[in-house]
Amino acid sequence: MNEFIIGKNSFMLNGEPVRIISGAMHYFRVPREYWRDRLLKIKACGFNTVETYTAWNMHEPEEGKFDFAGNLDLKAYLELVNELGMFAIVRPGPYICSEWEFGGFPWWLLRYDDIELRCMNDTYLSKVDAYFDKLIPIISSCQIDNGGSVIMVQVENEYGSYGDDSEYIRYIASALRIRGITCELFTSDGDCDFMLTGGTVPEIFKTVNFGSKAEKAFANLRKFQPDGPLMCAEFWNGWFDHWGEKHHKRDISDAVKSFREVLAENGNISVYMMHGGTNFGFMNGANCTDKEFQPTVNSYDDDAPINEYGGLTEKYYQYKNVLSEYGFSSDIEVAEPVTVSYPSVSLNETAGLFDTLDIISEKKTTTTPLPMEKLGQGYGFICYETFIKGPREANDLHLEVHDRAYVYINNEFKGIQYRNDRKNRIKFSVPADGLKLTVLVENMGRINYGPYLKDNKGLVSTPRLGAQLLYHWDTYCLPFDNISDISFERKLKVKFRDKPVFMRGILNIEDEPCDTFVKPDGFKKGLIWVNGKLLSRYWDKGPQLTCYLPAPFLKKGANEIVVLELEGFKKPIVNFVKMPVLDK
Repeated sequence: MNEFIIGKNSFMLNGEPVRIISGAMHYFRVPREYWRDRLLKIKACGFNTVETYTAWNMHEPEEGKFDFAGNLDLKAYLELVNELGMFAIVRPGPYICSEWEFGGFPWWLLRYDDIELRCMNDTYLSKVDAYFDKLIPIISSCQIDNGGSVIMVQVENEYGSYGDDSEYIRYIASALRIRGITCELFTSDGDCDFMLTGGTVPEIFKTVNFGSKAEKAFANLRKFQPDGPLMCAEFWNGWFDHWGEKHHKRDISDAVKSFREVLAENGNISVYMMHGGTNFGFMNGANCTDKEFQPTVNSYDDDAPINEYGGLTEKYYQYKNVLSEYGFSSDIEVAEPVTVSYPSVSLNETAGLFDTLDIISEKKTTTTPLPMEKLGQGYGFICYETFIKGPREANDLHLEVHDRAYVYINNEFKGIQYRNDRKNRIKFSVPADGLKLTVLVENMGRINYGPYLKDNKGLVSTPRLGAQLLYHWDTYCLPFDNISDISFERKLKVKFRDKPVFMRGILNIEDEPCDTFVKPDGFKKGLIWVNGKLLSRYWDKGPQLTCYLPAPFLKKGANEIVVLELEGFKKPIVNFVKMPVLDK
């Protein structure tokens, strides 16, 4: 049995000093078939530890229904880490941020009117306890003193960036202990005074998160923790992307210089991210300031040393050289991934979204339009319809929408109302015989960081035309978790009819599948499914212009490709390319 403890100046393994060289890789962002390959690449670079969050919204997608199988088999992941001779650091939240949908919180928390997140709120804590009852024993069974890989467990996550409820921090720590966590606990926060003041308590080991200026960050940590090893729990060697921004690419020499500075300070380190992976489906999060909502792209390449599809970058090799200078090296041989381009697929079968509403959804009628969560829906789209009596003079339509609404009058497209377009209003008059108003809303990802976490989706207040509120709505929930019931019609020439349209085609693969990238050239905005699995969003504003398609999602023979296009296209053809395009 091994023993790992926090010493006066260093971490101690079986009585001997040990330095933690860790890299972040989240099991839920990487196909299980690739876990071993990616972990070996981390070890081959000279790392001795891997760090992972756990995603509550994946493990408890519906309240009381838990999933720890397949790609969510945390125990198998931690056992694999142990088999490969590495340590593990686990960050179970319950909040994780991580540019992940709702910071890892399950959507159904928002069904409770009295809930307050990340504090001593009884409703919230009762849900955390139920989750921890299932999750924490898995982590406990894999601790180092049980012969496993787990050496440290984080308490909450960067709490000082959000609140200052020390009683809550202690509650989470106690919740871990009473469920069997005996290994070392820690907190991680930015190196600012207010973050360390709000996010730490004296009795729990503290770490800091930063991407540069290690000497300054560690000096500030010492004000709060005079003794103990120095650790950067998140070394930000890259960054994530929002839709409509430029792709983030950190200068390699700058990243390596800052990486070396941590080691020169005798610091322990966890590189965030070492391998980022992908926010498949609807799992991308969003940021939000007082002025702007900023949804994250599906790729979580993060400019990491091991890129989204497992390729080794120049940053990887330079880190490897630095670590070898400090005595951390490995003779493990690893291979570059194989990626291919496949023939283009013509999408010659179609189905209009509005033509399929009664097939893929069930109409619900309410006096005022309700957000997704109040109707039992977590992700996807939601469609609202109402009849407006006439006549009425021209007025602005006021929508408080989360996040992007397509507006139709008598089935004719009238415009888009985006969450950020507060002053951009759609204006119309109403004839004597009235009209039908349709509002199709896309949930583009819940906020994962900052004070606006309670982010309901859909129409979040009652719309009004001018000063008059509009009542009595029919609503169709469109989570798109199963599109198998859609009836497609074969058309040799598909035309966009100014309304959302599903399109389907077949990709035939003769040999064993390989990784590839879907490139929806000529399309504007929408979703892509492969063999019934929602792969990714796409948006021609970039920066991400391709969608990573791992080989395990494909099969030999016929593969169904379905696209939902929202805003128009040039040709109904989808391309499959060998390399990603993440930097429009």
